[in-house]
Amino acid sequence: MADINRALLSGRLTRDAELKYTAGGQAVCKFSVAVNRRRKNGDQWVDEPNFFDVVLWGRQGEVLNQYLVKGKTVTVDGELRQDRWEQDGQNRSKIEIVANTIVLGGNPAGGGGGSSGGSSGGSADRNWSAPGNAGGSGSGPARQTEARELPPDDGFTDDIPF
Repeated sequence: MADINRALLSGRLTRDAELKYTAGGQAVCKFSVAVNRRRKNGDQWVDEPNFFDVVLWGRQGEVLNQYLVKGKTVTVDGELRQDRWEQDGQNRSKIEIVANTIVLGGNPAGGGGGSSGGSSGGSADRNWSAPGNAGGSGSGPARQTEARELPPDDGFTDDIPF
């Protein structure tokens, strides 16, 4: 049986993305996504926020950095990576999501211009993906960025067309 390492989450950015470069010149875009989990607390349902750190490497990170602003909704498809290091004699670790595909959602919260009903016209979402495996080592070929527009709205307001 093969091992599977895949993470898919959708939420809002908790801060503007941060773009840096490695010593080798590789772009690294980092941001954090808040995802609410609904759970029952007594007789009421409450939202419990979970926060996930996301890393986007290469040209894809450079291009999307300007669009990854606080409050923006995003869907991230990637894999989990555990970073390990030693600090003050203590072994430390952190788990991050290394993104392969990012889908940008609507305007940031409070950005205005949103609608609560069905869609009128085309979709504002954009799907940005890079072929191949996302590598954080800074070595290997540069990743290509591909932008695809979603298909036109089919007029249905829910997932079940009947």
